[in-house]
Amino acid sequence: MTPKEHIMKKLLITLILLSSVIYVSPVFAFGGCESDCQKCHSLSKEEVHEIFTKIKAPDAKVIDIKLSPLKGLWEVTLENKGQQGIMYVGFSKKYIVSGPIFEVDTASNKSQESLQKVNSEIRRYVDVSTIPLDNALLLGEKDARYKVIVFTDPDCPFCGKLHDELKKVIAGNKDIAFYLKLIALPMHVDARWKAQSILCSKSLQLLEDNYEHKPIPKPGCETKELDDNINLAKTLDITGTPTMIMPDGMIVIGGRDAKAIADMAMNPQKAQKQADTK
Repeated sequence: MTPKEHIMKKLLITLILLSSVIYVSPVFAFGGCESDCQKCHSLSKEEVHEIFTKIKAPDAKVIDIKLSPLKGLWEVTLENKGQQGIMYVGFSKKYIVSGPIFEVDTASNKSQESLQKVNSEIRRYVDVSTIPLDNALLLGEKDARYKVIVFTDPDCPFCGKLHDELKKVIAGNKDIAFYLKLIALPMHVDARWKAQSILCSKSLQLLEDNYEHKPIPKPGCETKELDDNINLAKTLDITGTPTMIMPDGMIVIGGRDAKAIADMAMNPQKAQKQADTK
């Protein structure tokens, strides 16, 4: 090899090494998703709504979106037909995952923790004094100290389950009474005439027969009470059943067990929250 060829070979090697450094450096200098996934990925409420429309759940309402404890997933808290829950959406937005995520070291249910946190942060309150109770069905004693208002639908299976829990509450505590406001959700085709029939008769027994899947008669009168209840629910931004309004005005969406219901009724969360902030 001549001296000139030797020099050219060294120059070629140097250029190759330099080009490798130039090519590789930007990759290692860029933090990317390892440091902050939200720099590369995003998920909007509109995108979530589109996803749930595709899987035949167009009524699902997004409450919160955040990164999941498990990398590669978004944690979406939602409300669907009166029930709150958590689903996980992959960064690709092509897959969703249901079910809880557990942290191995602590054996804790991270999904449940997130749901409880959201519930405590998004509590809504209404002025119960503005809600008429004259046309409500009474479950319990009229002079009970604690009055809980319940928006319920005759064809809502969750409402039937909640009704059983309400009966357990009054069986063990005469200080709590439930005022049932019947509404009919559009997706329940028979709910309207059933609610009208129950309201015409002003019969708690008819409602209970219905929840037990017993036949009930067709409406025996013309009544505007059902539409009044539906309009009231819209005014209060209540879109699902069952929905309870506690004595302090706190709105509770979905069912709870008897113990939890009694505790919320007799221990106002608003008063507790105010005390905690002092």
